[in-house]
Amino acid sequence: MASEPPLLSMYRITKSFPGVRALDGVDLDVQAGEVHCLLGQNGAGKSTLIKVLAGAHQPDDGTIRWRGEAVTLRSPIAAMRLGIATIYQELDLVEHLSVAENVHLGHEPTTAGFVVRGKAAKASTAQLLSRLGHPEIDPGRLVGELSAAQRQIVSMARALSHDVRLIVMDEPSAALDPDEVDNLFRIVGDLTADGVAVVYISHRLEEIRRIGDRVTVLKDGRAVAGGLPAKTTPTREVVALMTGRNVEYVFPDRPAAAPGGEPVLNVRGLAREGEFAPLDLQVRPGEIVGLAGLVGSGRSEILETVYGARQPTSGQVLVDGRPLKPGSVRAAVRAGLGLAPEERKAQALLMLESVTRNVSVSSMSRFSRGGWIDRGAELGAARSATRELSLRPDNPSVPVRTLSGGNQQKAVLARWLLRGCRVLLLDEPTRGVDVGARAELYAVVRRLADEGLAVLLVSSEIPEVLGLADRVLVLREGRVVHTAPTRELDEHCVLDLVMEGSPAT
Repeated sequence: MASEPPLLSMYRITKSFPGVRALDGVDLDVQAGEVHCLLGQNGAGKSTLIKVLAGAHQPDDGTIRWRGEAVTLRSPIAAMRLGIATIYQELDLVEHLSVAENVHLGHEPTTAGFVVRGKAAKASTAQLLSRLGHPEIDPGRLVGELSAAQRQIVSMARALSHDVRLIVMDEPSAALDPDEVDNLFRIVGDLTADGVAVVYISHRLEEIRRIGDRVTVLKDGRAVAGGLPAKTTPTREVVALMTGRNVEYVFPDRPAAAPGGEPVLNVRGLAREGEFAPLDLQVRPGEIVGLAGLVGSGRSEILETVYGARQPTSGQVLVDGRPLKPGSVRAAVRAGLGLAPEERKAQALLMLESVTRNVSVSSMSRFSRGGWIDRGAELGAARSATRELSLRPDNPSVPVRTLSGGNQQKAVLARWLLRGCRVLLLDEPTRGVDVGARAELYAVVRRLADEGLAVLLVSSEIPEVLGLADRVLVLREGRVVHTAPTRELDEHCVLDLVMEGSPAT
């Protein structure tokens, strides 16, 4: 008996844009009921390939077969009618509409040819949410009031409101905490058990090994490997395929001696009622201190309070022994603090402006005289700061929105380098950054510390905290439950502490 053809086959897909060949003869096949992981650095062609699959881009050449039959996906609607749904990293939900309205947007329930609103739409939405294990989400609630994890579930419900047979998930875990990721994986398991195929894109290689069946790796618009077993292919091999060089979860070497000298940053009894308990910490020149804990443990709130973006209930922050005005970002920046926030696109970058303006925005007094800006001096200073961090492309005049995630993060760091900051606060510094660029960012952060910067780091990825930090504070439910040099910790120890730890005495 002949075997069943793949659910999806994409053969020799090519796609070019002015000056760029984004896809150069890519092959991809996906079986019903499998999780097929798509890996590659930023710019490798992943986004273009899934947009071709979603009907948003038309390929210049190549063949797409669906259940063995050649098809042309002329639009997203055509792809959806076949049973192909795409959930993009930047969720395309309408915030001022309800959950039910978003789920059925464009294909509202009908009876006898008339659109049925209200109860029918809410009832069908409730069924979908229950199938996804989230009956607590109110179909009548506005999407703008939901958490990131709940919005992800709504996007899945919208996909399942069609007769979907293949779902593309682009970085679905990027904004989720570990419990929410576990629930996401449970949902994916239920879908594949029903025969639904999933194309899963993530920069987190540990997720690929945990959830994936097979892996296709893209590099420079080509599939350099297809159908690799996700659970047994060594990480070193996958990363080498993605980057063209042998890179592991690479962290730079730490200095042999522990950083000395007086603390640059001194936090004494800092607290915010309902968010985190009184906290003491110090960071010396050349030291990287990590805060490890689950989402909701108070990590980001601590960084934002130190930075003055939140008003503390009690305690104080001192830089070089001088106390800062509580709740004042201006005072923090003047004292030498710089923050690279978790949501860099929304909170740090001027997406429509050039790299130059993004780098110079916190130092404009250097280039302004009598209301006029010295554009030449501004450009020269920005170019010097970005070259120090090897930001690519080497052209600070380009819009920052055109950069990859790793280079956008370098633009944020260049801003604080230009400002001459003494203390760098990093919140999820590699979120949305591919493996090769992560290694570059780790090297940049370590070099800045070695040059005397004090760094306070927050990351959801425990290996990242342990790989970069010299010393770690473990948080649970807003309290420090353990403090130790990194050499005394491992991933299992930290996981046990964040899940079951008790406040340190």
